[in-house]
Amino acid sequence: MAQQWTPQPGPSLDAYRPVVGDRTIDELYRLAAKLRGKRVQHVNATRAGGGVAEILNRLVPLMGELGLNASWDVLRGEDEFFRVTKSFHNAIQGEPLELTSADYEIFLKWNRLNGREIDLHGDFVVLHDPQPAAMIEKRSASGAQRYIWRCHIDASNPHRGLWAFLERFVRRYDASLFSAPQFTQKLPIPQFLVAPAIDPLSDKNRPLPQEQIEAVLHRHGIDPSRPILTQVSRFDRFKDPVGVIKTYKLVKETNDCQLVLAGGGASDDPEGAQVLAEVQAAAGQDPDLHVLLLPNDAHIEINALQRASTVILQKSTKEGFGLTVSEGLWKGKPVIGGATGGIPLQILDGVTGYLVYTPEGAAFRARYLLNHPEAAAEMGRRGIEQVRQNFLLTRNLRDYLMIMQTCSSGDRRITL
Repeated sequence: MAQQWTPQPGPSLDAYRPVVGDRTIDELYRLAAKLRGKRVQHVNATRAGGGVAEILNRLVPLMGELGLNASWDVLRGEDEFFRVTKSFHNAIQGEPLELTSADYEIFLKWNRLNGREIDLHGDFVVLHDPQPAAMIEKRSASGAQRYIWRCHIDASNPHRGLWAFLERFVRRYDASLFSAPQFTQKLPIPQFLVAPAIDPLSDKNRPLPQEQIEAVLHRHGIDPSRPILTQVSRFDRFKDPVGVIKTYKLVKETNDCQLVLAGGGASDDPEGAQVLAEVQAAAGQDPDLHVLLLPNDAHIEINALQRASTVILQKSTKEGFGLTVSEGLWKGKPVIGGATGGIPLQILDGVTGYLVYTPEGAAFRARYLLNHPEAAAEMGRRGIEQVRQNFLLTRNLRDYLMIMQTCSSGDRRITL
């Protein structure tokens, strides 16, 4: 059965005041006042693994604290469904794939099954990414509910056949949300730009004592006295982990360093095991190259690894947003990222890190940062403020409140 997922309670909204200021928190209470008691229902494909689940784990409780009746449902699916939706994910991000009529039928079958199992009861129903997009078919004829489609992935150059299939569902929503301007499509409904965000008080992002950081390094055989390059991400080809290994080997020719590739899996990503095997083969027996398969709840370990790093990488070739970039910047580290998707929204090239296209370019920038620690430290200081102003959870919450108010008014001229 599909399931309603109840996140564990976290810090109260007022606990964010020292991080973002009283003005920001007071504004959230004012915006929420007109929405008190409204039912907000989120639906996505997985309760753990990846940025969407992490965001919902904090967004849903904070909406509840503001007086909204917020809930979160997770789709049911078997291997055939997640195989197809992973193909859809890749095709939306531009990978040339042959999608068959059987693939589309599998997608529709599971959407209809979940539509029967999940009571879409919300005044606002937010369906995340392609997996539940066809559940709009369950919309009641009354039109009282507001349906919002949230696309977290890079839809700038989608597979045309797949997009034509999905569009016939998406155009029936009241609004669509995208992470970056270039991801939007020609749609007859309002489109809002909402960048994802990190929770500064979560285990993955809160300050850690130095002894806790060193304990994590010791557990994984990482030397804290030598430079560390780190990439944190699912083992996904679009994250280019093999390219990161090539970058490390190029840097190692001139600079002593270690590489950490840390990530986990997601229940809706059946390719992860195969990509991990490819990464392990590329890593070989290098004692300074650490490939870590971590559980989805290893948040403190990820935090410690990022805080111990000299340089953080996110060398994606395609990326919906890449919250690991903001996570790295929030730790005061310069970040080298692929110039794709939502990464350029986070990295100010030459200011908080560098944007690159190739392993060679990433190696060139990494060498510079290793050889100029003062410049790296200054980039790190700027990165903290870049995230504070733009990519914290409180801003994401504000965006949702404003969008729900807009959808309630029925005024399609208003955009954020």
